[in-house]
Amino acid sequence: MANTRLEILKKYYKKNRRLPSYSEMLKLFNLSSKNSVFKIVNKWIDENFLKKINGKLSPTSKFFALPLLGNIKAGFPILAEENKNYLTLDDYLIEDPSTSFLLKVSGDSMTGVGIFEGDIVIVEKKKIPTIGDIVLAQIDREWTLKIFKKDRKKHTNYLEAANPKYPPLYPLQELQIYGVVKAVIRKFN
Repeated sequence: MANTRLEILKKYYKKNRRLPSYSEMLKLFNLSSKNSVFKIVNKWIDENFLKKINGKLSPTSKFFALPLLGNIKAGFPILAEENKNYLTLDDYLIEDPSTSFLLKVSGDSMTGVGIFEGDIVIVEKKKIPTIGDIVLAQIDREWTLKIFKKDRKKHTNYLEAANPKYPPLYPLQELQIYGVVKAVIRKFN
């Protein structure tokens, strides 16, 4: 029942963009005692779904987290084991929120590494990439998303597409790296 109430609370928050008052929770949870609501709320605070800021309830990042139910094999079927851990996608995908941002991908030059038109990439600002990183770069004043490479014979860095129909990009004037792709987000349907 507690998980059902948490789902009710999440639906309320999604619809109203705020948490309900204790009186509203009485009605939402079909309870008759504010003390019952108080105990439920305190349990959620202890479990880090909610927090109090200046005496007001506020959702935590865990409130928006999705349940991580376990592992699933993509090969032959196995019995799935369920656990009750919670994971927020931003905690999983974004290592440093203060230096990260999102970009929507246009074009097909990165399909070989699984980045397709319409995908969202999470980029972490970083000036010094590692060879082989997928980077956001400005090459001769043009922005692009490519693989950072080093040509040992020419002693220069260049960018490579992950699609054989595109040639490598060697800078004529300059190559600046603005960030490294940390994750790709794709929505199906």
